[in-house]
Amino acid sequence: MSARQTKINYTTVWKPNDGPQSWLITCPVFETLFGGARGGGKSDGVLGEWASHADLYGENAIGLCVRRERTQLVELVERSKILYFPLGAKFNEQDKVWRFPNGARLRFAYLESDNDAMAYQGHSYTRVYVEEMGTFPNPEPIFKLMATLGRNPAVPSRFIATANPGGPGHSWIKNRYIDPDHLGMKILPTLFENPFTNEKIYKERIFIPSKVTDNPYTNTAQYIGNLYLSGNAELVKAWLMGDWNVMLGAFFPEWDTRKHVIKTFQIPKQWTRFMSMDWGTATPFSIGWWAVVPDEFDAGLEVKPEQWQFYKGQSEETKVTTLPKGSIIRYREWYGSRNAESQSISTTENMNIGLKLTAEEVAEGICLREQSEPRNHFNRPRIAYRVADPRVHAWDNGPSIAERMANSPYFINLNKADNKRTGVAGAMGGWDSVRARLKGDGTTPMMFFMDNCIHAIRTLPIVQHNENHLEDVLKEGEDHAPDEIRYACMSRPYSSTTHTEIIRTLLRKKDSGFRDGNIVLHDTLDKLPKPSRFNNARIN
Repeated sequence: MSARQTKINYTTVWKPNDGPQSWLITCPVFETLFGGARGGGKSDGVLGEWASHADLYGENAIGLCVRRERTQLVELVERSKILYFPLGAKFNEQDKVWRFPNGARLRFAYLESDNDAMAYQGHSYTRVYVEEMGTFPNPEPIFKLMATLGRNPAVPSRFIATANPGGPGHSWIKNRYIDPDHLGMKILPTLFENPFTNEKIYKERIFIPSKVTDNPYTNTAQYIGNLYLSGNAELVKAWLMGDWNVMLGAFFPEWDTRKHVIKTFQIPKQWTRFMSMDWGTATPFSIGWWAVVPDEFDAGLEVKPEQWQFYKGQSEETKVTTLPKGSIIRYREWYGSRNAESQSISTTENMNIGLKLTAEEVAEGICLREQSEPRNHFNRPRIAYRVADPRVHAWDNGPSIAERMANSPYFINLNKADNKRTGVAGAMGGWDSVRARLKGDGTTPMMFFMDNCIHAIRTLPIVQHNENHLEDVLKEGEDHAPDEIRYACMSRPYSSTTHTEIIRTLLRKKDSGFRDGNIVLHDTLDKLPKPSRFNNARIN
């Protein structure tokens, strides 16, 4: 020890909390989702992790931190100034870049559209951070940013994202990070193969949950109380507990898997069947086949509860004891996504990329899927009608898509669907029609989905409100099956107040000229005709 010692005073700018923040900084896994709830210290964790990385690797540490919109960066940048200025770092306001004394660089940016990620191809980073990843409807731009990592073998690279439940990206984040292990802290490997050497490559991802109870600075009665003031019980549950099964901002809160999903069963041959289609090439198309439940009293046509109940005790739990007359059942679907053919939900690919099939290829695929359908006297599938996206009838320097599909040998004749999304001048809009069938009479829905229709079941519950037009859904993301379901519902309008109920009400009114005992109300009223374009309950 030298005779003369110099005492250095250090100032602690920031240190990680025990638990999740410390685990984030020391975690060796390449891909990390951090947080999953409000108040867990996600943003501080990200900024602290970068400071640690910059200190270790100096000029070789190059980072990129993105959010969806420019305004969302403001508070993050301000917080970074509190942490980084005492470290001697300098910030360029125009370029939004931090430069540290040892040469490390961190850039803040925003990806307002998915195509903005293309601007970063060719860049090389050792850290990529995505703040509030739930604001991204599709994973495609995220995966493109991941491709910018790992080009310097001397520096371990990482991708770190933060997210809360809800938002346009809720579904794909839940599928990728939450569903494989709800409790988190489990390393999830994904296997790839090097096409040049056939070498097996493992990339790992992990979910590190962080809740308000893990952050002493927000785990206060005041902060938690403020969360309770900001929303309903489900919202608070999602924010505080990190419950990803709560569908925040869902356009159809009426959706209940216990009620709307039924077991796949053989549709009686006599039931009316129809088809609906939403067209897509670069993005997925969606085709659904539907059956209409006829009168309950038709001999030999009824379906017993044990045939359609998805799980034991379903009727007792939901009070849905029958498939009511006039309800529609989705019994088959074809979802034209590049990654849907496996009949499973991919966690590594974007489901919102289409198959890019021609009209003739789609028509051929429909014919193949209808081989088991009952036949009419022309030996063609007994499909009462088909409604499709009006775009398929558009002419553009040649025959329309609808005309090409109607040609021999396919004979897929498409009617133009009613494409009203929202109600105008008191008329029921498409989304109102979907909502009415989901609700039914309040207990029993008027629309059901067989469990083999996985993409309708996956995407309908997660469509979000359009913030600029709350009566409409957000068009970003996978709205293809919901649009197609809207066409189906508009082809068979439903109102919870039925024709018979209106007449019964009028007959019971004392000012109608009738008195009790003057007329007998009985089930013959059910035979009154109902004006409808597709009135027949079934095809004879």
